[in-house]
Amino acid sequence: MYSPLISELIEAFRVLPGVGPKSAQRMAFYLLEHNRSGGAGLAKALEEAVSKVNHCEQCRTFTEETICSICASSSRQEEELCIVESPSDMMAIEQSGIFRGKYFVLMGHLSPIDGIGPAEIGLDQLEGRLSQQGVVELIIATNPTVEGEATAHYIQQLAKRLNIKVSRLAQGIPIGGELEFIDAGTLSQAFISRKEV
Repeated sequence: MYSPLISELIEAFRVLPGVGPKSAQRMAFYLLEHNRSGGAGLAKALEEAVSKVNHCEQCRTFTEETICSICASSSRQEEELCIVESPSDMMAIEQSGIFRGKYFVLMGHLSPIDGIGPAEIGLDQLEGRLSQQGVVELIIATNPTVEGEATAHYIQQLAKRLNIKVSRLAQGIPIGGELEFIDAGTLSQAFISRKEV
């Protein structure tokens, strides 16, 4: 129906998560009709990023350098290490401005059914880092999903073998939330994680 180049462009957009055939078609036509210079900029930025962005040798986040700016910073606290599933999780914590330690990015979570074991998410590298560096506290910030909890449990056991203090981000009622609209799982976790005031 479409010419080969248009069909190829539409299919290229479909590699993005949540983008189906109609959304891909809209994006392709928008760039061709209204913003060819934006499309050229997108293509250039994508090509550069794909060829030049790799993983930080220490924390595994995305960077163009061998060591990312957070790992290279002397102002960050070496003794606190926060474990996250993705670079976007890391950026969310960074934007809060609350954490001044360093990170380890798993680039996923344990999922045996999908063939993702400890090696695929860098837990051997994490163990080496914990053995060699002066990490005092490991802060686990994996997602509160079944896979995230299984990953957190595995990391907790690893840290305990190395006598490293482990903490987990609190889970429960969001600020501004109303109890009647909170799901049962979140509410039960809030009760379990309650603290004395």
